Amino acid sequence: MPATPAVLLVTGRTMPEPDPEVHLLVDALTERGVRADVVPWGADTDWTTAGLTVVRSPWDYTEQPQDFLEWAHAAAAMSPVVNPPNVLTWNAHKGYLAELAAAGVPVVPTEFARRGASAGELVATLAGFGGEVVIKPAVSAGAVGVLRVAADAPKALAHLGQLTAVGDAMVQPFVESVVTRGEISVLYFGGVHSHTVRKVPAAGDFRVQTAYGARTVQVEPTAAELAVAGAALAAVPGEVTYARVDLVEYDGAPALMELELIEPELFLPYAPGSAGRFADHLVALLSCS
Repeated sequence: MPATPAVLLVTGRTMPEPDPEVHLLVDALTERGVRADVVPWGADTDWTTAGLTVVRSPWDYTEQPQDFLEWAHAAAAMSPVVNPPNVLTWNAHKGYLAELAAAGVPVVPTEFARRGASAGELVATLAGFGGEVVIKPAVSAGAVGVLRVAADAPKALAHLGQLTAVGDAMVQPFVESVVTRGEISVLYFGGVHSHTVRKVPAAGDFRVQTAYGARTVQVEPTAAELAVAGAALAAVPGEVTYARVDLVEYDGAPALMELELIEPELFLPYAPGSAGRFADHLVALLSCS
């Protein structure tokens, strides 16, 4: 039996699909003499028993974001939680994109429509775009609630109205390179680059999740991609144990699409040794706690 202290790897209470990689991290930690248990957030668990609580795949948190964040803060009072609750809170609403853009990070242009916005405000939001746009909730994951549509189409206004009836929403220009080149994900553990993958959507689609038929391959990032990813991480208001920086080519240069600090898929199966690198960093955190 591996020695303690234990690591608790936090997953969802109701998972839309199984976590395809957590077993790799469990195995890597076990090889290093650390017991790792997978538990759902908010479970009746004694969080004080953990040497470290690692938020990994709570893919249902967007259904009850406030409850999830309250759990994270409560758990952090009993065990070190990573990523820490202040980072989780900051990253839960995609309004962080505006903060990063203001800090000088190249970001895909993004406009936000607040919950309860008037029809006139929604029309004004869409009027700032030409051609196709992507509309989605400001608190979302896994392409849920996402619509690609012409900005001046009645369906765009209707969808934006539906989203803002229940929460904040965001609008971005449709980035053609997502279809032609895919999306780059740069992965970091403890602020150190671990690996990079390219996610290419299925023919006729624009979504880069494997659930929609996208394929994923490991690639080497360019210096420009690493520079943008590093700038995004440097602007995070807190220490980050794991991070996924999603980049696309926009106007001929890398730009941030999203910065995933809560429950990103880390693409461990596509990068040999990556689970071990993550486990090594977690073991180092345990030794400091």
